[in-house]
Amino acid sequence: MTAFLSTYVNKVDRKKRVSVPAPFRAALAGSSFGGLIVYPSLRESAIEAFSRDVLEQLNNRRMSRSLEGDDFEQLLLGGGDGLIDAVMAMVHELPFDPEGRVVLPSALAAHAGITDRAAFVGRGNRFQIWAPEAFQAHQDEAIDALRRRAGNGDGP
Repeated sequence: MTAFLSTYVNKVDRKKRVSVPAPFRAALAGSSFGGLIVYPSLRESAIEAFSRDVLEQLNNRRMSRSLEGDDFEQLLLGGGDGLIDAVMAMVHELPFDPEGRVVLPSALAAHAGITDRAAFVGRGNRFQIWAPEAFQAHQDEAIDALRRRAGNGDGP
């Protein structure tokens, strides 16, 4: 399974092109699509990103559940997992250009508040794209919450 680790901040040019970090591109190299699958996060002011293969796995899992549950008719009639349907409708395919850049759709950039820089944040089998300042505030808040949960406020 592909692992996306660490955080990288890259410049976004006036055409909304941004270079995907080399380690992330390397992790995506074996994918069936030369680019990213993205959609606006449903939880945060960020863009969710992963490989085309992950999207295909979601679809295959959905199909398998329908077939195993003897619910193929329901699948054909449009019933099933509303969350997957919603995500599929919001997905954008962003192909890499020869320099390893993608063009961020305006609606996605606006959703995440991305203007001149983008933070690529590893999340294991996926990653997120944030406005750097928003990510830093989110990260600081998450670390503070972990420290409070640990009970000492000084560290993990």
